[in-house]
Amino acid sequence: MNDIAQRDLQAVKDYLEASMAPDPVRAARYVDASFVCRFTGNRVFDSPSGPTGFNASRYKWVKKRIERYDVVPGDGETIIYSLGYLYGEWPDGRGFDNNRYVDRFVVRHGLIVETDVWNDSAEWILDPSCARQ
Repeated sequence: MNDIAQRDLQAVKDYLEASMAPDPVRAARYVDASFVCRFTGNRVFDSPSGPTGFNASRYKWVKKRIERYDVVPGDGETIIYSLGYLYGEWPDGRGFDNNRYVDRFVVRHGLIVETDVWNDSAEWILDPSCARQ
């Protein structure tokens, strides 16, 4: 992996660590002023506080068990996928684990300019029997 892709991957790792704290102020250090986050359910946010606030209403708490990063260096930007599982607690106190997620990041000049977030939470909320423990 080249130095630029390594730098961009570190920005994503630092952003995810801050986001899961949750510390949206610290997470904002790793995003560009033009940042856009397209979150599950077609929710669009322009700062890390958007997903953090949404997660606070959806979960009592949530963390990511990151399984891997796929890094795709490009011309002027790096595309980075973070794949793994969410675990945590629903607002009613029931625990959950093995909730698949994929985050896609576009990073330019060491700052995240956009991210897309997908996970199984909506399906699990609608039909808890879908959850794999």
